[in-house]
Amino acid sequence: MKRALISDIHSNLESLEAVLADIQEQGITEIYCLGDVVGYGPNPRECIDRIMQCQVCLLGNHDQGALFDPEGFNSGAERAIFWTRSQLENSDGTPATVHRRWDFLGELPRNHQEDDLLFVHGSARNPLNEYVFPEDIYNKRKLEKIFALIHQHAFQGHTHVPGVFTEDFNFFSPEEMDHEYRLTGGKTMINVGSVGQPRDGDPRSCYVVLEDDLVRFRRVEYPLEKTIEKIYAVAELDNFLGDRLRDGR
Repeated sequence: MKRALISDIHSNLESLEAVLADIQEQGITEIYCLGDVVGYGPNPRECIDRIMQCQVCLLGNHDQGALFDPEGFNSGAERAIFWTRSQLENSDGTPATVHRRWDFLGELPRNHQEDDLLFVHGSARNPLNEYVFPEDIYNKRKLEKIFALIHQHAFQGHTHVPGVFTEDFNFFSPEEMDHEYRLTGGKTMINVGSVGQPRDGDPRSCYVVLEDDLVRFRRVEYPLEKTIEKIYAVAELDNFLGDRLRDGR
């Protein structure tokens, strides 16, 4: 089975469309989204409409923030969430369209399990909010507790930093693995990276193709200056949210 795993779109329509085109070019029809469809970016409605076509979509912390009051967000992220909510409340079509988007977000699950594969936004321990950063390999107690909840392999997003965590406390970036990793008997956590706001120093969108036991990390260029201009044009979105797209930070 061949499927694409995407995460952290963050209302970046240009990046999402580029990634969806790349997925289509490979003949992949199964797409799983690991959450954070909205937040930070200028096109929440359009991104939700496209993600509705995915076979699986999970709830991210920014998606939950749009549904309820954001908790634990910095001021810029909080303003972006309140603006996102206003965009979803204001109809750009029929009232049915507005309700369909809210219903979609409101019905998103926090995790998805298929045999030995777990799909979450944050971590197996806290699917919505827990970050697992590369430097957590030095926090063995944290990783031990998370790995204890994973039957075999977990796929996640949230940090926007792609790579593979192994049960023996190693982290491998895609570059270290030549962008491929083969799943074995050992437990792993695979971060699929971010479509709309990469933070590993590479501004290109990142996602994963999972084919049987082979994990491939894909990078896709998109017209980020167009997204940045849109962010600049919205007073409620900090310019920083656009500037950081250039550096992948």
